[in-house]
Amino acid sequence: TYYLSINSLVIEQCAEDIRALPMPKFLSWRSHPLIQPSDDMMFLHTTYTGPKFARDVRGRLWEGATVTYVALQLAYFMGFKEVILIGVDHNFSTQGKPNTTITSQGDDPDHFHTAYFGKGFRWQLPDLETSERSYRMARQVFEQSGRRVLDATVGGKLTVFEKIDYNILF
Repeated sequence: TYYLSINSLVIEQCAEDIRALPMPKFLSWRSHPLIQPSDDMMFLHTTYTGPKFARDVRGRLWEGATVTYVALQLAYFMGFKEVILIGVDHNFSTQGKPNTTITSQGDDPDHFHTAYFGKGFRWQLPDLETSERSYRMARQVFEQSGRRVLDATVGGKLTVFEKIDYNILF
């Protein structure tokens, strides 16, 4: 089990909770001033410039507009032959210019739990177009290596990866 966060706003607002997690943590290098390093914390050199898929995460990783893309690069580097995505609904009711920082005004309609980004939490609006571009790159790299990414999200709107029924997995 691993924890991954690349978003500086999330890390800043959740630093105490992140530090308390009893598992290896991967965080963006940009966040190192926001959170005290520990033995179970690894900083990744993520970048907004790309596009590229890093087969070796010891260098720079393009964020691809989503933490899920960075997770796919980590999974590839770790040698996973099959990755199953769960909870990538790829659908947001909150609209606006991608990457714009907003402050949640109440219940969160865009994540798996209404309190995920609760009232007062600052977050950026998604860039679904760039996310899809990065997902297509990940799919290509995985498939070229004889690996695969499957999507078991119930009701998800992402169409890049082959779907698999969540209920048959568990």
